[in-house]
Amino acid sequence: MSKWTTADMPDLTGRVAVITGANTGLGFETATALAERGAEVVLACRDQGKAQAAADRIGCRVPGAVIDTVELDLASLASVRVAAAAIGARHDRIDLLINNAGVTGLPGTTEDGFEVQFGVNHLGHFALTGLLLDRITAADAARVVTVSSIGHRFGRIDLDDPAAPIGNAYGKSKLANLLFTYELDRRLADTSAVALAAHPGGASTDVFRYSPAAFRLPNLAIARLFGRTPAMGALPTLRAATDPSAAGSEYYGPSGLFEIQGYPERVRSSSDSRDRHRQGRLWEVSERLTGVQYPARALKVD
Repeated sequence: MSKWTTADMPDLTGRVAVITGANTGLGFETATALAERGAEVVLACRDQGKAQAAADRIGCRVPGAVIDTVELDLASLASVRVAAAAIGARHDRIDLLINNAGVTGLPGTTEDGFEVQFGVNHLGHFALTGLLLDRITAADAARVVTVSSIGHRFGRIDLDDPAAPIGNAYGKSKLANLLFTYELDRRLADTSAVALAAHPGGASTDVFRYSPAAFRLPNLAIARLFGRTPAMGALPTLRAATDPSAAGSEYYGPSGLFEIQGYPERVRSSSDSRDRHRQGRLWEVSERLTGVQYPARALKVD
């Protein structure tokens, strides 16, 4: 299937999908496509005004769509806990959790003192997934899809202090997304749920909108020159989330040169991301840093 598109998505009526950062860019396009296929969509976003505006736009595109919004600030573990509790109170199962939200080029730290990109892109999603795991494993054949990046190949993680604000912070956070995905999928082996990852390639999105101008402006120019639309950028995520042939631990990205453009297909991630020792160590450290212990009864631990 060389040109997989949203036309290849199966019917999702009755399925519940939670998407972080769904008010704009890749997340909005992902949420819209899932709603068009009948899924009940939960937009988990930091700004509730923007989330409601996005829900209204989706409702205009997809009359009759069932859309909910939940306030979620991934830079605050307290907010992650509140959001997870709210989602869990409204839904007894989650069929799709799409860890889409991300930041890049931001200085500073999260509310909990972590370097902001590692804290938001990895630790926030690690905590959210763990807090929702009982709802995920309650569904029939649920999927957790985490959005990584080509940039993961330039990331390095000090496993003794993975949250230290050194090196390529964005690349490190995107490498962490993949290490987390592969370890999660292995631990889900005794359940019907699976974990996969995807990356959008060179998509022109709003990921730089909060970055300092010196970082934001040149990156925006490059993205607009070489990038593709958010709708195309969302296709790898949508394929990982819905293609019946997709399997756990698979990674989807564009099929073209350097995985920048093209239709989604299964791609390979870096050797660092496939290192089982690194996966396990990052998992242990992430549980300690977030205070979120994944329920052992639901997971297989080697």
